[in-house]
Amino acid sequence: MDNLCCFKFRRGPSSYSSGKGKNHEGDIKFGYELVKGKANHPMEDYHVARFVERDHHELGLFAIYDGHSGDRVPSYLQKHLFDNILNESDFLVDPKRSIFNAYEKTDQAILSHEKDLGRGGSTSVTAVLMNGQRLWVANLGDSRAVVSKGGKAIQLSTDHEPSTERASIEHKGGFVSNMPGDVPRVNGQLAVSRAFGDKSLKSHLISDPAIQDTIVDTKTDLLVLASDGLWKVMDNQEAINIARRIKDPQKAAKRLIAEALKRDSKDDISCVVVRFR
Repeated sequence: MDNLCCFKFRRGPSSYSSGKGKNHEGDIKFGYELVKGKANHPMEDYHVARFVERDHHELGLFAIYDGHSGDRVPSYLQKHLFDNILNESDFLVDPKRSIFNAYEKTDQAILSHEKDLGRGGSTSVTAVLMNGQRLWVANLGDSRAVVSKGGKAIQLSTDHEPSTERASIEHKGGFVSNMPGDVPRVNGQLAVSRAFGDKSLKSHLISDPAIQDTIVDTKTDLLVLASDGLWKVMDNQEAINIARRIKDPQKAAKRLIAEALKRDSKDDISCVVVRFR
C-alpha cells in the first residue's frame, strides 16, 4: 500500500483549486493552483501532486491533464495513469520503457471505453521524481514541464503541434488546417498532434509520448508544470523567473496564474510548482 505524505488534494473539477505538500524529509515542497477559464464549459484541467513510497523508494508524482471536448478523459487520467505507470513490473529498473508502455495501455483503455468516457481527449504532462535525485518527464500535447538549473529554464517536454508534425499526419491520411485567425488543427478539429483519446482522429495521429529525464543536482532548484493556458501567454524563462522569486511553491503557482490572467489568458489554467531547495 502506498503511503501518502503531507498531501492535500481535491478530486473532481471546480472553478478553483489550490494546495501544497512536501516529501517525507520536508526538504522538497510542492504547490498547485487551478483556475477555470472563460469558456462556457466545465473545468477541463485536472492535476496530481503527491509523494508515495514504493518498494522502499520515495516517488514524487506530479501531472497536469488538460482535457478537450469534455472532462471525462482528464478525470480518468488523474485516477489511473500513475497507477498504470507504477504497476509496470520493470518500473524501477527501466522507467522510460515502463512510462511508454503505461501511456500506450492507458490510451488503449480510454479508446475502448469511449461509451463511458466520450469522444474527447486530453493532453498530459507527467513527472516522476525518484528519491529526489532523478526526474522523468513524459507528455502528449502542449502541456509543458520546465525545470530551472542555476536559474536557466530548460524545457523537458515536447510541444506536439500539428504544424510540426504535418508530414506524419498527412502520411496517415489526415490534414492540417490553417484557417485565418485560428491555430493549425488536425482535420480542422484538434489543436495538438498527440493526445490521449480522440478516437475519431486516432488513425491520423502519433500517440507516442515524448520522454526525457534529468538528474536533480545542486543547481536544480525548481520544476514548473502547467497547461497551455499559461504557456500561451508566457515563455519558459519568464515562468522560471517569477517562480524562483517566491519561496513558497503554492504562492509561486498562484502568482504564475495571476500573471497569465493579467495577460488575458482565457483558457483553463493549471500549474504545479515543485521546489527542490
